[in-house]
Amino acid sequence: MTKTIRMRRAGGPEVMEYVDVELAPPAPGEAQVRHEAIGLNYIDVYFRTGLYPQELPAGLGKEGAGVVEAVGEGVTEVKVGDRVAYAGGPNGAYAQVRNVPAAMLVALPEKVDFDTAAAMMLQGMTAQYLLHRTVALKAGDTVLFHAAAGGVGLIASQWAKVLGVTLIGTVGSDDKAELARAHGAAHVINYNSENFVERVREITGGKGVRAVYDSIGKDTFTGSLDCLAPLGTMVSFGNASGPVPPFSLGELTSRGSLFITRPSLFSYIATREDLQATASSLFGIVASGEVKIAINQRYNLADVAQAHTELESRKTTGSSILVP
Repeated sequence: MTKTIRMRRAGGPEVMEYVDVELAPPAPGEAQVRHEAIGLNYIDVYFRTGLYPQELPAGLGKEGAGVVEAVGEGVTEVKVGDRVAYAGGPNGAYAQVRNVPAAMLVALPEKVDFDTAAAMMLQGMTAQYLLHRTVALKAGDTVLFHAAAGGVGLIASQWAKVLGVTLIGTVGSDDKAELARAHGAAHVINYNSENFVERVREITGGKGVRAVYDSIGKDTFTGSLDCLAPLGTMVSFGNASGPVPPFSLGELTSRGSLFITRPSLFSYIATREDLQATASSLFGIVASGEVKIAINQRYNLADVAQAHTELESRKTTGSSILVP
């Protein structure tokens, strides 16, 4: 038997149940991983609440790190005893042990520990594709990044500085502003005391930014468009305040022929080649020390309801992990 989190219905944190399950041997193409650490991400909230529908009953969690205990028929990507990490695929990471499609797993370098891997795989690979592929940033560019004190934001702030990109971050408190600055944000705006659109225009001398990275959604969407320079790109990659409401494409034309995209990490790592390249890029910059992963919250797996409550109320900063 192994402990896992199951939900029978969508809803609040109380729908997550800490239960015993009998785990079958890995099927062909699968590997069985004993987790040392599990990542906690806002996408988990979307699945729990039903914003992202899934067939119920179901597990939760998209990322983890641990050791391979068994492999199914035909598996060539990993072997028993390998240190591995993953992000994506079917929900179910909130567990002590689980079976995972082996093609999702990447070998974990010795310089990267389990806690760091579980805290950074989804958020770090998200930062990698946002800064390198969704918009191929170059030195001298200026961008706006909402939730700069969150897990993706702190990684992106450091990585942008390495690239020579000026990152303007938004946060919800003065404490979070200090945290974002300490991690490389060139300018920080507290949206609870300042108008972020006006401040961005001041900082850029009225020019606007090349790209806006917005994981907040409904509350910031229109303001984010107003921060863009002509031909700029709006990158909407989350819905923390709720889904973006319908809008007219004319809104993009009137602001200077803007581009807009709604990307997902899972499209960017859909092939084994892209997964390995993205993970390798992340591992390299973390191992170099140029980007540090801030694990600011640790929760026992049994206390996952508390973890979700604090995540939704924006009490967390940086990355969070669950300890099985």
